Amino acid sequence: MARGGQRQHGGNRNGQSGGSGGQSARQRRGRELDNEGIIPILARAVREVEGAAQRGKIKPSSRTKFQVVALLAREERTRVKTDPDISEGQRADQLKRLDGIGTILAKTTARDTSLLSLLAEDAVVSEAARELKREMLGFAGVELAPEEEVAAEPVASTFDVERQVVPRSVLSHQLANPFLRPDFSGATRPTHARQLAGWELIEPLLESFERAAGGAVSCMTLPEDSSVKAPAGLELMHHQAQVVAAAAAGHRTFLLADEPGLGKTAQALLAAQAADAFPLLVVVPSVVKTNWAREVNLWTPHRTATVVHGNGHDVDGYADIVIVNYEILDRHVGWMRHHGFRGMVVDEAHFIKNKNSQRSQHVLQIADSIRLRTARPLMTALTGTPLINDIDDFRAIWQFLGWIDEKKPLPPLIDRLEDTGLTPIDPPFYPAARAAVIDMGIVRRRKVDVASDIPARRVADLPVELEGEVGRSIREAERELARRLVERYEMALATRRTGVTTEGIDHDLVRRVATWEREDTTGSGKSDGENVFTMMRRIGQAKAGLAADYAAQLARNVGKVVFFAKHVDVMDQAEELFAKRGIKSASVRGDQSPKTRQANIDAFVNDPDVAIAVCSLTAAGVGLNLQVASNVVLAELSWTDAEQTQAIDRVHRIGQDQPVTAWRVIAAQTVDTKVAELIDSKAGLAARALDGSDEEVGSSADIQTEALVGLLTDALTARAARV
Repeated sequence: MARGGQRQHGGNRNGQSGGSGGQSARQRRGRELDNEGIIPILARAVREVEGAAQRGKIKPSSRTKFQVVALLAREERTRVKTDPDISEGQRADQLKRLDGIGTILAKTTARDTSLLSLLAEDAVVSEAARELKREMLGFAGVELAPEEEVAAEPVASTFDVERQVVPRSVLSHQLANPFLRPDFSGATRPTHARQLAGWELIEPLLESFERAAGGAVSCMTLPEDSSVKAPAGLELMHHQAQVVAAAAAGHRTFLLADEPGLGKTAQALLAAQAADAFPLLVVVPSVVKTNWAREVNLWTPHRTATVVHGNGHDVDGYADIVIVNYEILDRHVGWMRHHGFRGMVVDEAHFIKNKNSQRSQHVLQIADSIRLRTARPLMTALTGTPLINDIDDFRAIWQFLGWIDEKKPLPPLIDRLEDTGLTPIDPPFYPAARAAVIDMGIVRRRKVDVASDIPARRVADLPVELEGEVGRSIREAERELARRLVERYEMALATRRTGVTTEGIDHDLVRRVATWEREDTTGSGKSDGENVFTMMRRIGQAKAGLAADYAAQLARNVGKVVFFAKHVDVMDQAEELFAKRGIKSASVRGDQSPKTRQANIDAFVNDPDVAIAVCSLTAAGVGLNLQVASNVVLAELSWTDAEQTQAIDRVHRIGQDQPVTAWRVIAAQTVDTKVAELIDSKAGLAARALDGSDEEVGSSADIQTEALVGLLTDALTARAARV
């Protein structure tokens, strides 16, 4: 960024050439320079953010300050490195001070890893952040160039105009309805907060779901009269019919968060039928587009559906239900905003949890347009795992549903909060606020409560030993990774300038080192030596034969088996082994065409000779009904409990009549064991926030960082024991 009026550091401004007097003057001038410019302002600001993180959850204002400090520190480092007017000694001193700011930023992100998204190159810089940045530069005496005073920094684009398409059939629909006028009666009216005017409410609302709910499941009051008729030949369960009845009674926003396997697709389609919310837009992951079209024909046979592929050449612009996947939404967001949809369904709604992503922005734009043009549209978010890493995962979903915007609750929710007569300073506010949000339309039912005919499930760990040269190589690589982490820890300890001494292991520093290691391997593409990602991949490859052998034994003895893996080479090894053993298998992968994929699913479900479905954990973890099997083999571990749960629930769902067992293959005496423990520790978030559990929830720090923390801590403990 070009700046005018930047301070100059070169030369001896006092004309002193030596002696004690000259040295004293230089020392005084050095101290003055220490308090000049942007660095001391950044140092004070980053300490304030660090203090906020130590006191608890970081508020939006602190998040803004964190991002601005990071941006300015990055710019100042670039300037210092290239400024020809400062001496090498001054350059080194300023870079050290910037390193100190960077260390505090890293320590703060270790406390709240949601801050990492603010450091991304494509992170959205809000108007508040731009204003704070200008203020800090002004306080530092930096004179901004005129164009910088008026030019806003780029914000993530809404949609790429050049990629926009309008399918021919959609254009025909528009021409056939030239006088179709939008219904603006559904436009959001201004908020008239009274007692809550001036309060920051989004954070307290989120916090209300982090606190124990005294055993109460997060579910709005639903009609008991569930006399909703299903299409001929189909049966609608009581819990499904309740949601349909609520839509028929006039409720129009639903976060349908039933546990996976409880028939959310059917509920969404029949709710749209009850609310007459057609045309209906359905946004889904690409792997379930075909399945959604089938479900439309099954549950709403009198409605027409069209599936959008690519540029949409085959789209039926007159269809009742338009099904599109997230990956191509950027091409179609333009016409979809003005098509006259009366309802919208977002399947696997946790896909939009990152509000800075293009997919989230497109979904939110279309939703806002529908609300502006349609009176009381039906907005439905479907996800069995709405919370994956953090309670903040709720934000984008709530915004899609029209409950909040970027900064505050919207009128329907603010009215409910005002009715409580409480403010966030009152302890009873939190359970009351939680209840108010739930009443907006959160529907969460557990299998154990509403589908007693679904047998229980269990996850059984199957430890395996990695033997021979492969096992020795992996264990040596893990030791090498631990040695590198220890070296990095010792270097950080030796160069620390705070003067603080720590008895034993400095656990804060351990976490910072683990965070640095993870950022190096994910952000900069660093590939020299092993890292936690390559380690887990090698372990998966080494386990492939053992996991496939166990799946083959299960298929021989108990019937059909679903085999899940993350990587293609692990799937390839498994399919090779099955073929050698004369066991027929079907493959479900992300690179298959929808037609091939569905044919393979049908073969596994309907052909008694196809004994094993070999599935990609990411491509087949959602939207499949594979309850013809009752045994699942997880050959590789995922990085989240939610991903693991989604895979198991392809089998453990309505229609299952056998107890389900998921066999999780874990490599003993490797980091695989630690990752499995961390996945299990994450399982409590949804239970606490949605199911009323009092179970303690672990930190929201990602599992990759926690695995590195564990590896480094174990290495330091072992070293201390040897000494």
